[in-house]
Amino acid sequence: GGFRYYSVAASVPHKGPADYRLTVDGLVDRPRAYTLADLRALPRTRLTRDVQCVTGWRVPETPFEGVRLSTLLDAAGVRPTARAIRFTCFDGTYTESLTLDQARRPDVLVALRMQGKDIGHDHGGPVRLYVAPMYFYKSAKWLSGITVSDHVRPGYWERLGYDVDAWVGRSNGRTDDPTS
Repeated sequence: GGFRYYSVAASVPHKGPADYRLTVDGLVDRPRAYTLADLRALPRTRLTRDVQCVTGWRVPETPFEGVRLSTLLDAAGVRPTARAIRFTCFDGTYTESLTLDQARRPDVLVALRMQGKDIGHDHGGPVRLYVAPMYFYKSAKWLSGITVSDHVRPGYWERLGYDVDAWVGRSNGRTDDPTS
């Protein structure tokens, strides 16, 4: 389907309905752990956008379906001192971050489906982050934790020199326009 398999971990465990959990914690009034069934029961949004990798490859018109991240944040009761979100992954290595304003955008999903199918393991399933307007490294695979904090903490690739703000066409020294 045009995608390349990337992982920064030597191996990634498989998770399914019996053992998958997504925690929402940090600067929230109502921390929670969601099962896969819990997430599937929530209202879903479908987005179709180009997926753009900072290395130059692109998969046009890719449909993703999932729960808006803002829905989970609202359910958790984000505290007034919150400024950022930290994402952790069950590969044990990868992390990512967004500002609270970025995380609340309507085009940021906790994705359950991609290209009309449940997200498979190789694509970061059963649940991954999907940040439509940013380079794909912001769309963390194997999502297991959402921690609300008072500051942005650079993620895995940002610690290695990638931009913390990864707007497609406006960061990482790239000038291409993925909408053309």
